[in-house]
Amino acid sequence: MTRYLTVIAMAMLACCANVHADDGKTLRGAAAFGDWRDDAPGVRRHITAQDLPKPYATQSASRSARVVDAPAGALPNVPAGFEVSVFATGLVGPRLMRTAPNGDVFVAEMQANLVRVLRAASGSARAEVIETFADGLSQPFGISFYPPGANPEWVYVANSGSVVRFPYRNGDLKSRGAPETVVAKLPTGGHGTRDVVFSRDGQRMFVSVGSASNDGEDLTAKDASAAQAWDRDHGALGAGWGSETLRANVLSFTPEGRDMRIFATGLRNCVGLAMHPASGDLWCSTNERDDFGDNLVPDYVTRVPEGAFFGWPWFYIGDNENPNFRGQRPDLNGRVRVPDVLLQAHSASLQMTFYTGQAFPAEYQGDGFAAEHGSWNRATRTGYKIIRIILKNGVPTGEYEDFMTGLVLNDSAVWGRPVGVTTALDGALLVSEDGNGTIWRISYSGTVKAP
Repeated sequence: MTRYLTVIAMAMLACCANVHADDGKTLRGAAAFGDWRDDAPGVRRHITAQDLPKPYATQSASRSARVVDAPAGALPNVPAGFEVSVFATGLVGPRLMRTAPNGDVFVAEMQANLVRVLRAASGSARAEVIETFADGLSQPFGISFYPPGANPEWVYVANSGSVVRFPYRNGDLKSRGAPETVVAKLPTGGHGTRDVVFSRDGQRMFVSVGSASNDGEDLTAKDASAAQAWDRDHGALGAGWGSETLRANVLSFTPEGRDMRIFATGLRNCVGLAMHPASGDLWCSTNERDDFGDNLVPDYVTRVPEGAFFGWPWFYIGDNENPNFRGQRPDLNGRVRVPDVLLQAHSASLQMTFYTGQAFPAEYQGDGFAAEHGSWNRATRTGYKIIRIILKNGVPTGEYEDFMTGLVLNDSAVWGRPVGVTTALDGALLVSEDGNGTIWRISYSGTVKAP
């Protein structure tokens, strides 16, 4: 009977691809948490710090996803006027992607320790060329081109424990030489994804470093006292004790890897970095902690000003004190920045980007897109989708909108886990998922009015 129902569900999913319920509603309060059954392109959510439940309001759940093959003929769901097609298949866990100025798409295959280049011919919706740009890397994730602009000279790659760069000219399908080490040592272990981006003027390089633990489980009162002293000595909040020194933060360097500074702290796992093309604001797509219940702690995407402290591990989402460390750091109360856009807890928000193409309707211009890899620490699934971050004049409203959904079959099985998101040269949005090794292309088939 279970097998029969699963087959029916798959068939319904396949025939209903690209159908959505865009009724313009915004889910708020408790309704905004929801789960995969509420997901549909066009559904908006707005979660605020006042909406958060108490810690342990529900038991901590362990519901890891089983990735299955895509149902025959199935494609993800997208808004009316948009279409999804397959850009590439057969990749080994494709993760973060970035588009080179000439239109080539660089993809990190973290488990395979390499970076690939994908190229589609002019006017083609599928990658005809797939080459290995560089291999022998060490869990590569972040990719960036330097200097910013139309003619980069280097491709930077953030390994789990270092940042390296390869000499590059537009159109290179293979690296021009051996990598040059830029940052020789980053903290390793624990959360291992490292992203790398540059300021708009190319003067500073930003590198994200996640925490070594979920919630600082081994933190003692003595460690808290040492961390407070470290903060005073280094002019940064919550950036150092034991194995968590220089972790859960964003570091800043010169492009050559010198003059290291602590840019922002208390970000448990800032997986994806992005620079807003108009404002120059640095943004983080962040995974928050587990084990506090189904709806704590919300993941988030946010602007990250220099010197900002986001709370981890002593506080979360402003002045909500972690019950496990109550009273350890009263000096931090009132100094925790509330993130701009709170997401459904445990969504596992990974890469993010800002849309700068001309192929989508004007209202999408400058908005953010983020890939939600999907939950494991929740009784009912959330994530497994691409969301649109709503901005107004470059400023986040706090709302986000489901953009690409439909990858969850039930609370046991999914057929895609989004990781990367980038804008192609022709204005389409490309999405990588590491469950089945697929990259999708989302294009707009309606009429786009000239600006």
